[in-house]
Amino acid sequence: MNKPFFEQEPELNVFGEKLVLCSMHPLTGFYRNGNCITGPLDEGRHTVCAEMTDAFLAFSKSRGNDLSTPMPEYAFPGLKPGDRWCLVALRWVEALEAGMAPRVVLQATHQSVLNYVEIDVLRKYAVA
Repeated sequence: MNKPFFEQEPELNVFGEKLVLCSMHPLTGFYRNGNCITGPLDEGRHTVCAEMTDAFLAFSKSRGNDLSTPMPEYAFPGLKPGDRWCLVALRWVEALEAGMAPRVVLQATHQSVLNYVEIDVLRKYAVA
């Protein structure tokens, strides 16, 4: 039997601790609740809490995902350097392989990211 939402176990970060908020301004997360949590509807797994940079925003745009242009019809303000955003795990790995990976907020990055990248690699990109 499934537990009601308010009784669910807390989501965990890459350290196995309670996941902390990524960003409310701009409001991020697949479920737009500020957290990098995932679920059955989130096919992309928006689980990496990353701090945006000009280089990453340009990289993402070059891969067909323009994160810097506002899209009011989706209540999306457009991102700028310094904003925190829940990225798709495999997009972060793609950026890593291209030398464009943004820094990561480890306490706000979902533990499922460890299925795609090792903790030691994530630590090298940790926001101080």
